[in-house]
Amino acid sequence: MTSGSASATSDDKLWAALAYVFTPIVPVILLLMEDKKNRPFIKQHNAQALAWAVALFVIIFVLSIVTFGLITCIAPLAWIPQLYWAYQAYQGKSVTIPFITNFVKQQGWA
Repeated sequence: MTSGSASATSDDKLWAALAYVFTPIVPVILLLMEDKKNRPFIKQHNAQALAWAVALFVIIFVLSIVTFGLITCIAPLAWIPQLYWAYQAYQGKSVTIPFITNFVKQQGWA
């Protein structure tokens, strides 16, 4: 993890943290908010949180089919890294999510 943007306001940090905690709802709302979606700190974390939500949904969906729904019992454990990433974002730091961060940067979303 690297240091976040020096220009991130406390409001930016709060929205970035909320994007991880309440993904995918808050990231979609942030995409609709003109004054928030172009802020660099929010944009970086928002794109990662939304990509994480999509990847997690796909993984849980596929694994629930393979395991006949048993994976849904441990799916809430995904909150543990999300809460950690939210804490890091609230501290003004950048978050590196394996595979997701590189994908988001390659697509130019962050």
